Amino acid sequence: MSRLRHPAALTVIALTALAACSQSESQNAAAGYGPDPALPAPTKTLLPTVKVSPVNRWANGATPIAAQGFRVQAFASGLDHPRWMLVLPNGDVLVAESNRPPKAKKKGFDIRVWAENQIMGKAGATVPSANRITLLRDADGDGVAEVKTPFLTGLNSPFGMALVGETLYVANTDAVVAFPYVAGATSIAAPARKIADLPAGPINHHWTKSLIASPDGTKLYAGVGSNSNVGENGMAAEERRAGILEVDIATGASRVYASGIRNPVGVGWNPVTGQLWTAVNERDEIGNDLVPDYMTSVQDGGFYGWPYSYYGQTVDTRVKPPRPDLVAKAIKPDYALGAHTASLGLTFYEGATFPERYRGGVFIGQHGSWNRKPQSGYKVVFIPFQNGKPAGPPEDFLTGFLNAKGEAQGRPVGVNIDKTGALLLADDVGNVIWRVSAAR
Repeated sequence: MSRLRHPAALTVIALTALAACSQSESQNAAAGYGPDPALPAPTKTLLPTVKVSPVNRWANGATPIAAQGFRVQAFASGLDHPRWMLVLPNGDVLVAESNRPPKAKKKGFDIRVWAENQIMGKAGATVPSANRITLLRDADGDGVAEVKTPFLTGLNSPFGMALVGETLYVANTDAVVAFPYVAGATSIAAPARKIADLPAGPINHHWTKSLIASPDGTKLYAGVGSNSNVGENGMAAEERRAGILEVDIATGASRVYASGIRNPVGVGWNPVTGQLWTAVNERDEIGNDLVPDYMTSVQDGGFYGWPYSYYGQTVDTRVKPPRPDLVAKAIKPDYALGAHTASLGLTFYEGATFPERYRGGVFIGQHGSWNRKPQSGYKVVFIPFQNGKPAGPPEDFLTGFLNAKGEAQGRPVGVNIDKTGALLLADDVGNVIWRVSAAR
């Protein structure tokens, strides 16, 4: 999820030996947040901005910096590219250790593939996928998991997970599969049962597939990212992508629940309104400050603009042919999360141990930019809610992922709330699950 997308841009980067060629100075990053973010005029340059934060993982004993009044500790370390989590009813935590599936090798030298590998390797994103879900258990309640054991293996770039009754659903990159689950079990040996196919194929640009069950346990909702930056691979390659699919658990039938959402990753049910919300990665290559990532409520049948427009009905003139009919229907997102922040994780706070002001608000895990100068993201932010709607500016909650040299000690991905009400964060570069609890 290092936000590398456009083949032409990668070719330019390769030919310039990955030079960090930047645009003019960015606006204040805060201007790209909130219900009405600043949307400057698009900027086109000969060379795109490249600002990759090289990896320099956490030193022994080092941790991110939590907001005042909170304590951070390593819940589990020594993991293999942990991306996403599911907290089980008994308090066990499942972690998807995963990365993109290998691409089919092309004959001869491909400069685009070479350039992409150079950048992604520098960002710590080229490790092979462990294709595993690991179980973490903190039986003694000290905030550190003393049990770390493989729970499911032999998966295909797994990401989203959902438990409905005695069935665990896993979103592999190409299908939703199901396994029988027994409370307290530390592994599952049963074979996978396929529920529904998910868009994949040879491009599979955004490989992660998020997953959440409906409150009544009859449906699953899968977030599926686009196969391109702004449709440059042709709209035929975007069929059933760039949106959220609804899967009927009983029959496996699926439909497009919402579309025009470039890369919906984190998903959650708003505890006040009952609406589905998602965190979305937006498009690149039209400026340091465009386009803001966002979080939004998701309407059944709603269209959110991609690729023809952004943040409502602002037309992206790069997309040919234009579709003014679709732009006219594009829904403006609820809340912008900053340009190029790679906002992936989303969870509503429904715990009881944080101060009251956190109840019903949202935590967002921001993986961090690769193409903005200065960098953006690389932190966990909190957005307060009132009456089920965003009600204030973002607050830095967990920071320090970039060191003084601008190197990435870690990169936030999934966020969740454990059974005690503490926040859990999957750090895929640091290979750690961090736990943030209220200080006593």
